[in-house]
Amino acid sequence: MRRTALTLIAALSLAAPAMAALAPGATAPGFSTRGAVAGKVVSVDLARLLKKGPVVLYFFPAAFTGGCNAEAHAFAEAIPQFRAAGATVVGMSADDVPTLTRFSAEKCAGKFAVASAGPAVVKGYDVALGQQVGGRDVTKRTSYVIAQDGHIAYVHDDMNPAEHVSGTLAAVQKLKRG
Repeated sequence: MRRTALTLIAALSLAAPAMAALAPGATAPGFSTRGAVAGKVVSVDLARLLKKGPVVLYFFPAAFTGGCNAEAHAFAEAIPQFRAAGATVVGMSADDVPTLTRFSAEKCAGKFAVASAGPAVVKGYDVALGQQVGGRDVTKRTSYVIAQDGHIAYVHDDMNPAEHVSGTLAAVQKLKRG
């Protein structure tokens, strides 16, 4: 089953158009949802997070799949640099909270929140992949940097996880420099 899900995600990544609806300058849709940090359930509210500084909101297709595991690990390793730039990182997927609770502890090293993106959030950020894997919805792999004023400062929309961390980190460092 796991191999089939991974194969399907790989095939979808080749078929999915790489277009994010929210361009830099757009207002980021507000949301409040549940997620987890270090295996503990938490509430995640964009407005509250933005009071602290910019937010890196990265959407990933499905927890416990190869690319998503690698991306979570890469973000976890870079958390000190994101914090130095004043940014908060939040991973989001259409996975349920129990799945994300395990994922936060096992793949995110407990270093940042992962949250459940409901249909309104998926639609608002235009990250619906329109497919299911293993009976669950999946999102596109899209990363947003949201400036403290609530506007999109940077977008990286690519199913390949390789450049998401470096691109968002450069964007938040640029915001810090002014």
